[in-house]
Amino acid sequence: MTTVESKTTSAEATKLTVPSRPGFRIGRLSLVRRPFKVLVNLVLLAALLMLVCINIGRGDFPLSIGHVIDVLLGGGTRIERFIVMDLRLPRSPTGVLVGMALGMSGAVTQSISRNSLASPDILGITAGASAAAVALIVLGGGSAFAGVLATLGLPLAALIGGIATAAIIYALAWKRGVQGFRLILVGIAVNAMLTASIGWLLISADINDVSRAQLWLNGSLNGADWGSVWPVMSAVLIVGGLTVVSSFTLGALRLGDDNARSLGVRLQLRQAALLLAAVALAAIATAAAGPVGFVALAAPQIALRLVRTPGPPIIASAILGGLLVVGSDLIARTILPVELPVGIVTSALGGPFLLYLLVRSNRKASA
Repeated sequence: MTTVESKTTSAEATKLTVPSRPGFRIGRLSLVRRPFKVLVNLVLLAALLMLVCINIGRGDFPLSIGHVIDVLLGGGTRIERFIVMDLRLPRSPTGVLVGMALGMSGAVTQSISRNSLASPDILGITAGASAAAVALIVLGGGSAFAGVLATLGLPLAALIGGIATAAIIYALAWKRGVQGFRLILVGIAVNAMLTASIGWLLISADINDVSRAQLWLNGSLNGADWGSVWPVMSAVLIVGGLTVVSSFTLGALRLGDDNARSLGVRLQLRQAALLLAAVALAAIATAAAGPVGFVALAAPQIALRLVRTPGPPIIASAILGGLLVVGSDLIARTILPVELPVGIVTSALGGPFLLYLLVRSNRKASA
Protein backbone atom coordinates (compact mmCIF):
# COMPACT_ATOMS: atom_id res chain seq x y z
CA MET A 1 0.00 0.00 0.00
CA THR A 2 2.83 2.35 0.88
CA THR A 3 4.59 1.54 -2.39
CA VAL A 4 1.46 2.30 -4.40
CA GLU A 5 0.94 5.58 -2.54
CA SER A 6 4.57 6.61 -3.04
CA LYS A 7 4.36 5.82 -6.75
CA THR A 8 1.14 7.85 -7.01
CA THR A 9 2.70 10.75 -5.13
CA SER A 10 5.82 10.74 -7.29
CA ALA A 11 3.70 10.55 -10.44
CA GLU A 12 1.63 13.52 -9.29
CA ALA A 13 4.79 15.48 -8.43
CA THR A 14 6.25 14.70 -11.84
CA LYS A 15 3.01 15.82 -13.47
CA LEU A 16 3.03 19.07 -11.51
CA THR A 17 6.61 19.88 -12.54
CA VAL A 18 5.86 19.49 -16.25
CA PRO A 19 5.47 22.98 -17.78
CA SER A 20 2.03 23.89 -19.09
CA ARG A 21 3.52 25.11 -22.37
CA PRO A 22 6.09 23.06 -24.31
CA GLY A 23 9.44 24.75 -24.81
CA PHE A 24 12.14 24.54 -27.46
CA ARG A 25 15.72 25.74 -27.84
CA ILE A 26 17.53 27.59 -30.61
CA GLY A 27 21.21 27.36 -29.72
CA ARG A 28 21.56 28.95 -26.28
CA LEU A 29 18.12 30.60 -26.54
CA SER A 30 15.26 28.88 -24.73
CA LEU A 31 11.70 29.77 -25.76
CA VAL A 32 8.16 28.69 -24.96
CA ARG A 33 5.50 27.90 -27.56
CA ARG A 34 2.49 30.20 -27.29
CA PRO A 35 0.25 29.37 -30.28
CA PHE A 36 -2.66 31.52 -29.10
CA LYS A 37 -0.42 34.58 -28.78
CA VAL A 38 1.03 33.98 -32.26
CA LEU A 39 -2.46 33.53 -33.72
CA VAL A 40 -3.71 36.80 -32.20
CA ASN A 41 -0.68 38.67 -33.53
CA LEU A 42 -1.20 37.25 -37.02
CA VAL A 43 -4.89 38.22 -36.99
CA LEU A 44 -4.04 41.74 -35.83
CA LEU A 45 -1.35 42.04 -38.50
CA ALA A 46 -3.78 40.92 -41.22
CA ALA A 47 -6.35 43.45 -39.97
CA LEU A 48 -3.70 46.18 -40.02
CA LEU A 49 -2.69 45.40 -43.61
CA MET A 50 -6.35 45.38 -44.68
CA LEU A 51 -6.97 48.71 -42.94
CA VAL A 52 -3.93 50.24 -44.65
CA CYS A 53 -5.26 49.18 -48.06
CA ILE A 54 -8.68 50.66 -47.25
CA ASN A 55 -7.09 53.90 -46.07
CA ILE A 56 -5.01 54.18 -49.24
CA GLY A 57 -8.01 53.52 -51.44
CA ARG A 58 -10.31 56.15 -49.92
CA GLY A 59 -10.24 59.69 -51.30
CA ASP A 60 -11.44 61.87 -54.16
CA PHE A 61 -10.29 59.14 -56.57
CA PRO A 62 -11.56 55.97 -54.80
CA LEU A 63 -9.84 52.64 -55.36
CA SER A 64 -10.94 49.20 -54.27
CA ILE A 65 -8.77 47.01 -52.06
CA GLY A 66 -7.97 44.81 -55.05
CA HIS A 67 -6.81 47.80 -57.11
CA VAL A 68 -4.62 49.03 -54.25
CA ILE A 69 -2.99 45.63 -53.81
CA ASP A 70 -2.48 45.39 -57.57
CA VAL A 71 -0.74 48.77 -57.65
CA LEU A 72 1.43 47.90 -54.65
CA LEU A 73 2.52 44.73 -56.44
CA GLY A 74 3.56 46.70 -59.52
CA GLY A 75 0.37 46.71 -61.60
CA GLY A 76 -2.34 49.30 -62.22
CA THR A 77 -2.54 52.20 -64.62
CA ARG A 78 -0.20 55.18 -64.65
CA ILE A 79 -2.72 57.40 -62.86
CA GLU A 80 -3.40 54.75 -60.21
CA ARG A 81 0.32 54.30 -59.56
CA PHE A 82 0.77 58.07 -59.19
CA ILE A 83 -2.16 58.37 -56.77
CA VAL A 84 -1.17 55.38 -54.65
CA MET A 85 2.61 55.52 -54.65
CA ASP A 86 3.21 59.29 -54.71
CA LEU A 87 0.16 60.90 -53.11
CA ARG A 88 -1.34 58.47 -50.61
CA LEU A 89 1.16 55.79 -49.70
CA PRO A 90 3.50 57.77 -47.36
CA ARG A 91 0.57 58.71 -45.10
CA SER A 92 -0.41 55.18 -44.08
CA PRO A 93 3.11 53.84 -43.34
CA THR A 94 3.77 56.95 -41.26
CA GLY A 95 0.58 56.30 -39.29
CA VAL A 96 1.47 52.63 -38.84
CA LEU A 97 5.00 53.37 -37.63
CA VAL A 98 3.89 56.20 -35.34
CA GLY A 99 1.27 53.92 -33.80
CA MET A 100 3.77 51.08 -33.40
CA ALA A 101 6.29 53.36 -31.70
CA LEU A 102 3.65 54.74 -29.32
CA GLY A 103 2.27 51.26 -28.57
CA MET A 104 5.70 49.88 -27.67
CA SER A 105 6.52 52.99 -25.65
CA GLY A 106 3.31 52.64 -23.65
CA ALA A 107 3.91 48.93 -23.05
CA VAL A 108 7.40 49.64 -21.67
CA THR A 109 6.33 52.49 -19.36
CA GLN A 110 3.36 50.51 -18.03
CA SER A 111 5.60 47.51 -17.36
CA ILE A 112 8.26 49.57 -15.59
CA SER A 113 5.77 51.44 -13.41
CA ARG A 114 3.47 48.40 -13.00
CA ASN A 115 0.53 50.74 -13.56
CA SER A 116 -1.98 50.65 -16.41
CA LEU A 117 -2.34 54.46 -16.32
CA ALA A 118 1.30 55.12 -17.17
CA SER A 119 1.95 56.29 -20.72
CA PRO A 120 4.27 58.85 -22.34
CA ASP A 121 1.49 61.42 -22.82
CA ILE A 122 0.29 61.20 -19.20
CA LEU A 123 3.83 61.11 -17.74
CA GLY A 124 4.79 64.28 -19.62
CA ILE A 125 7.34 62.75 -22.00
CA THR A 126 5.24 63.64 -25.04
CA ALA A 127 4.76 67.15 -23.65
CA GLY A 128 8.53 67.53 -23.31
CA ALA A 129 9.06 66.49 -26.91
CA SER A 130 6.23 68.82 -27.97
CA ALA A 131 7.68 71.76 -26.04
CA ALA A 132 11.04 71.39 -27.76
CA ALA A 133 9.39 71.02 -31.17
CA VAL A 134 7.07 74.00 -30.62
CA ALA A 135 10.04 76.11 -29.51
CA LEU A 136 11.76 75.21 -32.77
CA ILE A 137 8.66 75.98 -34.86
CA VAL A 138 7.67 79.19 -33.08
CA LEU A 139 11.01 80.76 -32.17
CA GLY A 140 13.03 79.56 -35.13
CA GLY A 141 16.48 81.05 -34.73
CA GLY A 142 15.27 83.99 -32.67
CA SER A 143 16.90 82.78 -29.44
CA ALA A 144 20.04 80.91 -28.52
CA PHE A 145 18.06 77.89 -27.30
CA ALA A 146 15.94 77.71 -30.45
CA GLY A 147 19.06 78.25 -32.56
CA VAL A 148 20.62 75.14 -31.06
CA LEU A 149 17.40 73.20 -31.71
CA ALA A 150 17.28 74.49 -35.29
CA THR A 151 20.70 73.02 -36.02
CA LEU A 152 19.44 69.62 -34.85
CA GLY A 153 16.18 69.49 -36.78
CA LEU A 154 12.69 68.65 -35.55
CA PRO A 155 13.18 64.90 -34.82
CA LEU A 156 16.36 65.40 -32.80
CA ALA A 157 14.91 68.44 -31.02
CA ALA A 158 11.85 66.42 -29.98
CA LEU A 159 14.10 63.53 -28.92
CA ILE A 160 16.24 65.80 -26.74
CA GLY A 161 13.15 67.40 -25.23
CA GLY A 162 11.67 64.01 -24.39
CA ILE A 163 14.92 62.67 -22.90
CA ALA A 164 15.44 65.80 -20.79
CA THR A 165 11.87 65.60 -19.49
CA ALA A 166 12.22 61.90 -18.68
CA ALA A 167 15.48 62.56 -16.81
CA ILE A 168 13.81 65.27 -14.71
CA ILE A 169 10.81 63.05 -13.94
CA TYR A 170 13.08 60.11 -13.04
CA ALA A 171 15.21 62.28 -10.74
CA LEU A 172 12.19 63.82 -8.99
CA ALA A 173 10.50 60.42 -8.59
CA TRP A 174 13.64 58.83 -7.15
CA LYS A 175 13.46 57.89 -3.48
CA ARG A 176 15.46 54.72 -2.82
CA GLY A 177 14.18 53.51 -6.14
CA VAL A 178 11.35 54.51 -8.45
CA GLN A 179 7.80 53.63 -7.44
CA GLY A 180 5.10 53.54 -10.12
CA PHE A 181 2.57 55.70 -8.27
CA ARG A 182 5.19 58.35 -7.43
CA LEU A 183 6.41 58.33 -11.04
CA ILE A 184 2.89 59.00 -12.32
CA LEU A 185 2.25 61.85 -9.87
CA VAL A 186 5.53 63.57 -10.75
CA GLY A 187 4.85 63.02 -14.45
CA ILE A 188 1.39 64.61 -14.22
CA ALA A 189 2.88 67.68 -12.49
CA VAL A 190 5.67 68.03 -15.06
CA ASN A 191 3.14 67.54 -17.86
CA ALA A 192 1.05 70.43 -16.52
CA MET A 193 4.08 72.75 -16.37
CA LEU A 194 5.16 71.84 -19.89
CA THR A 195 1.63 72.35 -21.22
CA ALA A 196 1.66 75.82 -19.65
CA SER A 197 5.02 76.58 -21.28
CA ILE A 198 3.66 75.51 -24.67
CA GLY A 199 0.71 77.86 -24.17
CA TRP A 200 3.09 80.70 -23.35
CA LEU A 201 5.11 80.02 -26.50
CA LEU A 202 1.96 80.09 -28.63
CA ILE A 203 0.72 83.34 -27.08
CA SER A 204 4.00 85.18 -27.54
CA ALA A 205 4.71 84.01 -31.11
CA ASP A 206 3.84 85.27 -34.58
CA ILE A 207 0.38 84.29 -35.80
CA ASN A 208 1.71 82.37 -38.82
CA ASP A 209 4.03 80.29 -36.66
CA VAL A 210 1.24 79.73 -34.16
CA SER A 211 -1.10 78.32 -36.80
CA ARG A 212 1.61 75.93 -37.98
CA ALA A 213 2.45 74.84 -34.45
CA GLN A 214 -1.23 74.49 -33.51
CA LEU A 215 -1.86 72.16 -36.44
CA TRP A 216 1.15 70.08 -35.42
CA LEU A 217 0.03 69.99 -31.77
CA ASN A 218 -3.26 68.33 -32.73
CA GLY A 219 -1.39 65.37 -34.19
CA SER A 220 -1.75 65.21 -37.96
CA LEU A 221 -0.64 62.99 -40.83
CA ASN A 222 -1.51 65.55 -43.51
CA GLY A 223 2.09 66.52 -44.20
CA ALA A 224 3.44 62.97 -44.12
CA ASP A 225 6.02 62.15 -46.78
CA TRP A 226 8.81 59.65 -47.21
CA GLY A 227 11.14 61.95 -45.28
CA SER A 228 9.00 61.46 -42.16
CA VAL A 229 8.82 57.68 -42.65
CA TRP A 230 12.51 56.85 -42.36
CA PRO A 231 13.26 58.29 -38.87
CA VAL A 232 10.25 56.51 -37.35
CA MET A 233 11.10 53.30 -39.19
CA SER A 234 14.66 53.42 -37.85
CA ALA A 235 13.38 53.98 -34.30
CA VAL A 236 10.88 51.11 -34.55
CA LEU A 237 13.41 48.67 -36.02
CA ILE A 238 16.36 49.51 -33.77
CA VAL A 239 14.90 50.73 -30.48
CA GLY A 240 11.72 48.66 -30.81
CA GLY A 241 13.80 45.58 -31.60
CA LEU A 242 15.78 46.12 -28.40
CA THR A 243 12.57 46.33 -26.36
CA VAL A 244 11.35 43.06 -27.89
CA VAL A 245 14.66 41.42 -26.95
CA SER A 246 14.23 42.81 -23.40
CA SER A 247 10.85 41.10 -22.94
CA PHE A 248 12.29 38.86 -20.19
CA THR A 249 13.53 41.91 -18.29
CA LEU A 250 10.12 43.57 -18.59
CA GLY A 251 8.46 40.42 -17.31
CA ALA A 252 10.81 40.36 -14.33
CA LEU A 253 10.19 44.05 -13.58
CA ARG A 254 6.44 43.40 -13.42
CA LEU A 255 7.05 41.01 -10.50
CA GLY A 256 8.44 43.77 -8.26
CA ASP A 257 11.90 45.07 -7.42
CA ASP A 258 12.92 42.30 -5.03
CA ASN A 259 11.81 39.50 -7.35
CA ALA A 260 13.54 41.16 -10.31
CA ARG A 261 16.80 41.36 -8.35
CA SER A 262 16.48 37.72 -7.33
CA LEU A 263 16.18 36.80 -11.02
CA GLY A 264 19.49 38.53 -11.73
CA VAL A 265 18.15 41.78 -13.20
CA ARG A 266 20.32 44.85 -12.62
CA LEU A 267 17.33 46.87 -11.60
CA GLN A 268 18.25 50.54 -11.91
CA LEU A 269 20.37 50.07 -15.02
CA ARG A 270 17.66 48.10 -16.80
CA GLN A 271 14.91 50.49 -15.74
CA ALA A 272 16.89 53.48 -17.00
CA ALA A 273 17.74 51.77 -20.32
CA LEU A 274 14.14 50.70 -20.97
CA LEU A 275 12.79 54.11 -19.99
CA LEU A 276 15.27 55.71 -22.40
CA ALA A 277 14.01 53.38 -25.15
CA ALA A 278 10.39 54.33 -24.39
CA VAL A 279 11.31 58.02 -24.48
CA ALA A 280 13.09 57.65 -27.80
CA LEU A 281 10.12 55.86 -29.39
CA ALA A 282 7.59 58.41 -28.10
CA ALA A 283 9.74 61.42 -29.05
CA ILE A 284 10.41 60.25 -32.61
CA ALA A 285 6.71 59.44 -33.09
CA THR A 286 5.79 62.88 -31.75
CA ALA A 287 8.27 64.57 -34.09
CA ALA A 288 6.82 62.72 -37.10
CA ALA A 289 3.10 63.37 -36.52
CA GLY A 290 2.74 65.58 -33.47
CA PRO A 291 1.35 64.42 -30.12
CA VAL A 292 -1.16 61.68 -30.99
CA GLY A 293 -2.93 61.25 -27.67
CA PHE A 294 -3.99 58.10 -25.81
CA VAL A 295 -2.57 55.58 -28.30
CA ALA A 296 0.30 54.73 -25.95
CA LEU A 297 -2.20 54.34 -23.11
CA ALA A 298 -4.87 52.27 -24.84
CA ALA A 299 -2.90 50.00 -27.19
CA PRO A 300 -1.00 48.01 -24.50
CA GLN A 301 -4.12 47.54 -22.39
CA ILE A 302 -6.23 46.32 -25.30
CA ALA A 303 -3.39 44.03 -26.41
CA LEU A 304 -3.09 42.65 -22.87
CA ARG A 305 -6.76 41.67 -22.90
CA LEU A 306 -6.63 40.13 -26.37
CA VAL A 307 -3.43 38.13 -25.90
CA ARG A 308 -4.24 37.26 -22.25
CA THR A 309 -0.76 37.87 -20.90
CA PRO A 310 0.17 39.02 -17.36
CA GLY A 311 1.59 42.29 -18.70
CA PRO A 312 1.42 44.42 -21.85
CA PRO A 313 2.88 42.42 -24.77
CA ILE A 314 5.35 44.42 -26.88
CA ILE A 315 4.57 43.07 -30.37
CA ALA A 316 0.79 43.03 -29.99
CA SER A 317 0.90 46.54 -28.49
CA ALA A 318 2.86 47.76 -31.51
CA ILE A 319 0.41 46.25 -34.01
CA LEU A 320 -2.59 47.59 -32.09
CA GLY A 321 -0.99 51.03 -31.95
CA GLY A 322 -0.74 51.01 -35.74
CA LEU A 323 -4.35 49.86 -35.98
CA LEU A 324 -5.55 52.69 -33.74
CA VAL A 325 -3.68 55.42 -35.62
CA VAL A 326 -4.57 54.23 -39.13
CA GLY A 327 -8.18 53.54 -38.11
CA SER A 328 -8.49 56.99 -36.52
CA ASP A 329 -6.98 58.57 -39.63
CA LEU A 330 -9.54 56.75 -41.79
CA ILE A 331 -12.35 58.03 -39.54
CA ALA A 332 -10.96 61.56 -39.57
CA ARG A 333 -10.67 61.66 -43.37
CA THR A 334 -13.74 59.82 -44.64
CA ILE A 335 -16.43 59.26 -42.01
CA LEU A 336 -16.60 62.67 -40.32
CA PRO A 337 -18.20 65.54 -42.25
CA VAL A 338 -15.02 67.66 -41.93
CA GLU A 339 -11.49 66.27 -42.17
CA LEU A 340 -9.81 66.49 -38.76
CA PRO A 341 -6.28 65.78 -37.50
CA VAL A 342 -5.85 62.21 -36.38
CA GLY A 343 -4.91 63.28 -32.85
CA ILE A 344 -8.38 64.69 -32.23
CA VAL A 345 -10.01 61.36 -33.09
CA THR A 346 -7.59 59.31 -30.95
CA SER A 347 -8.18 61.67 -28.02
CA ALA A 348 -11.96 61.40 -28.44
CA LEU A 349 -11.70 57.60 -28.45
CA GLY A 350 -9.04 57.40 -25.73
CA GLY A 351 -10.73 59.67 -23.20
CA PRO A 352 -13.55 57.21 -22.37
CA PHE A 353 -10.99 54.39 -22.21
CA LEU A 354 -8.99 56.37 -19.63
CA LEU A 355 -12.15 56.82 -17.56
CA TYR A 356 -12.74 53.06 -17.79
CA LEU A 357 -9.23 52.36 -16.50
CA LEU A 358 -9.69 54.84 -13.65
CA VAL A 359 -13.00 53.28 -12.59
CA ARG A 360 -11.47 49.80 -12.84
CA SER A 361 -8.48 50.84 -10.71
CA ASN A 362 -10.77 52.37 -8.07
CA ARG A 363 -12.83 49.19 -7.88
CA LYS A 364 -9.69 47.10 -7.42
CA ALA A 365 -8.46 49.43 -4.68
CA SER A 366 -11.80 49.35 -2.84
CA ALA A 367 -11.98 45.56 -3.14
